[in-house]
Amino acid sequence: MSLSLLAGAAALLVHVGEAAAHRPYGLSGKWKLVFSDEFDTPLEPYKWTRCYWWDNNGCTNLGNSELQWYVPNNVLVSDGTLVLRAKRQSVPGHKGRIYDYTSGMVTSGRNYEERGKPDRFATTYGYFEIRAKVPAGKGLWSAFWLLPSTHESKPEIDVMEVLGHAPKTLEMHTHYRDDDGESQNPGSEAIVPDMSKDFHVFAVDWRPDVIIWYFDGQEKWRYSVKEHISHEPMYVLLNLAVGGEWPGDPEASTSFPADFLIDYIRIWKRLDDG
Repeated sequence: MSLSLLAGAAALLVHVGEAAAHRPYGLSGKWKLVFSDEFDTPLEPYKWTRCYWWDNNGCTNLGNSELQWYVPNNVLVSDGTLVLRAKRQSVPGHKGRIYDYTSGMVTSGRNYEERGKPDRFATTYGYFEIRAKVPAGKGLWSAFWLLPSTHESKPEIDVMEVLGHAPKTLEMHTHYRDDDGESQNPGSEAIVPDMSKDFHVFAVDWRPDVIIWYFDGQEKWRYSVKEHISHEPMYVLLNLAVGGEWPGDPEASTSFPADFLIDYIRIWKRLDDG
């Protein structure tokens, strides 16, 4: 092949790649990209904070009885990939308690000192997508999810959750409070290829009347009880938890450090009826 043909082929590949980035993986239609990070540069503070909004020299989720203390040093960007790293590492945390694990998280929300300010990024409805690879191992819990800008715990949309002891099971849930204030947690599971072996694309299409979950561009579940779907601005979170009531404690065979790898995050608004 001549040099000119090679150059033309390379330009075509770049063009195809750029076009793919302008719409969700595997979908057609017209879209507007409203938030993205390809993680080709160091983490940008105007896009991300590295703890929950109650950050106090680190943070955790006491409601789930998790075992990790999230620290900024466990959030890295390397070779175009966001790395959320869990380690066996003892550190002081909430009220002086010693945590036996540290890990990493990012959110597009705000920290404790920024409570009076807007989130870094929040939106109502949209298509939320990441390309990621999860770690395997008992006690590891990878997640990509949405929470409301009000700092309430509900509603919540879990785009993907993967428990390390079941890396072929994709967990998809939404959470809301019913008229009595009780938490309701409809969800579904899908058996997919081992998500710890390679990168896969995880996404949710959040609309006013339906939420649709996708894996590698294929629909896996939908929830369409309109009155129980969130209709308020929400921000995004990515985290790797350790332990807790759902995944259980790590075992001796669980390998550390463990990395949740995110190649990119892209969020679109639909420009057509779809």
